[in-house]
Amino acid sequence: MKKKRCIAMLLAGGQGTRLYALTSMVAKPAVSFGSKYRIIDFPLSNCTYSNIDTVGVLTQYQPLILNEYIGTGEPWDLDRTYGGVHTLPPYQAKSGGEWYKGTANAIYQNLHFLHAYDSEHVLILSGDHIYKMDYSAMITEHEHNNADCTIAVIDVPKEEANRFGIMDYDADKRVTSFEEKPKKPKSNHASMGVYVFKKDVLVRELEADERDPASAKDFGKNIIPNMLKSGMRLFAHEFSGYWKDVGTVTSLWEANMDLLGENPPVNLSDPNFKVYSRNRPLPPCFIDGGGSAENSLLTAGCEIYGKVVNSILSEGVYVGKGSVIENSIIMRGTRIGNHVSVKFGIIDEYVSVEDKVKIGDAKSNKDNIALIGRGITVKKGGLIAAGEIVEEGR
Repeated sequence: MKKKRCIAMLLAGGQGTRLYALTSMVAKPAVSFGSKYRIIDFPLSNCTYSNIDTVGVLTQYQPLILNEYIGTGEPWDLDRTYGGVHTLPPYQAKSGGEWYKGTANAIYQNLHFLHAYDSEHVLILSGDHIYKMDYSAMITEHEHNNADCTIAVIDVPKEEANRFGIMDYDADKRVTSFEEKPKKPKSNHASMGVYVFKKDVLVRELEADERDPASAKDFGKNIIPNMLKSGMRLFAHEFSGYWKDVGTVTSLWEANMDLLGENPPVNLSDPNFKVYSRNRPLPPCFIDGGGSAENSLLTAGCEIYGKVVNSILSEGVYVGKGSVIENSIIMRGTRIGNHVSVKFGIIDEYVSVEDKVKIGDAKSNKDNIALIGRGITVKKGGLIAAGEIVEEGR
């Protein structure tokens, strides 16, 4: 078989605890986004654009919906005879299975997948970020620098720098320091959680890390700092496009709202760089004569009899008569009854909101989102306050 330039390993097993009810039944990369997408569509589509045709998706927490969604990889042109997309759960040895102990250990447990394909480089990706990126440009830069590892970096606000892996680098972009989530950041150059490694270097470093009983088995905490201490060649690849970590309710809401308006910072309709998704055939969106949608994003199968303002509705959402949806995200298959008010809310998939329910109140804002989990029924006349999280029917 022909040697591959690069294969990708996509870390998609995180529990996503800061998304609360949204990830109680699904893995974070499977959470809905932007009316017709899921978060994992972005790194998979980036791979397609970058001509990376072999992707291992490392799953662990609540993998069923994610596995079903990925399927054979056909929507992303990843249904290949040699390569394609593969879901990789924690490895089952003769002595039993073992949960992934960290990002590095997750890759280590799947060295058999790396060895199954003859590639020069390995691209490590996170499955919980919204961005469009040409990985091939990063790989070319990695090869030009003869780097052992290249780290995608983006500048973040200084007040947020302590949430990320922070690095310094010289005029040649060679990394001189790296610290994971520092209390006092030296810079605002943040790791995006996107790495390119020489394959042989990665395998060697993972094996050494696995032998260290004191290691947290993490790229940011262990692998990268240890490589720097050893004097290896690490370089930064600067990224200046839109990138959003959607690990919190507020950041997920913000990323969705960024799609509204005339010039969204991430263009989902660019024919030259498409974001692909798995969508079933549905009838066109229907807006009744008494209904309306203002500055909103609606997708196929929606039925609107009420008023939708500055909101995002996924496929198959129903909004009843006299209902008003404002500054909110309503995910696929959810039914909103009559005379319902929703302000600054995120309502997960297949929720039933009965008539005369009030979600959100005068205190509602982007930092106080009312959140309703998947498949829940909110009874007639119910009240969900600003910032309230509902994980069971009420």
